[in-house]
Amino acid sequence: QEPESPEASPFRLAAGRVPEVPFGLTSNRAVLSHYGVQDNTVTLFRRVDNDRRDLDMNSKDIDAEKMVRFVRMNELRLVTEYNPVTAVGVMQSDLQLHLLLITDKMSPKHPERMRKYRAAAELFKGKILFILLDSNLKSNERVVSFFKLKKSQLPALALFNAPDEKQDVMSLEEVSVERIQDFCNRFLK
Repeated sequence: QEPESPEASPFRLAAGRVPEVPFGLTSNRAVLSHYGVQDNTVTLFRRVDNDRRDLDMNSKDIDAEKMVRFVRMNELRLVTEYNPVTAVGVMQSDLQLHLLLITDKMSPKHPERMRKYRAAAELFKGKILFILLDSNLKSNERVVSFFKLKKSQLPALALFNAPDEKQDVMSLEEVSVERIQDFCNRFLK
């Protein structure tokens, strides 16, 4: 879009509603070409993993509200690792329901657990914020104790609803998409 065109108005509105995310608007062909962006596209560049997400603006039903939702849903990874850098984004997320996989990242089972956890995250995208918490980090001990878990009970899933602080915890031997899905669905009811 031309920056001053009426069609750019929803973009400017969305940018005003998400002040912590830098926005830019261009119609410069060299810039669009450099980033491989088509006309009428909102592109979100994520710093946390150098990934990008595109929203095609050619659909007439895209408004400022849908752009804000697109940014909020995609500014964090599908699974966000909890650490001092991501903690602020997690707490400020529009998604109030958080599912934590509390596990030892050094475990030989970790890659398989993460594959299944990511697959489950796809099923609840936009509803639940999926978070990985490495139980080996000293800085995460407070979070583990908040859910009243001991090392012997890990790995575990912990669901936390931010507004009312309602929570549920489930220890697991094996992480599976089905168990995660059942656990989340029970909590959502």
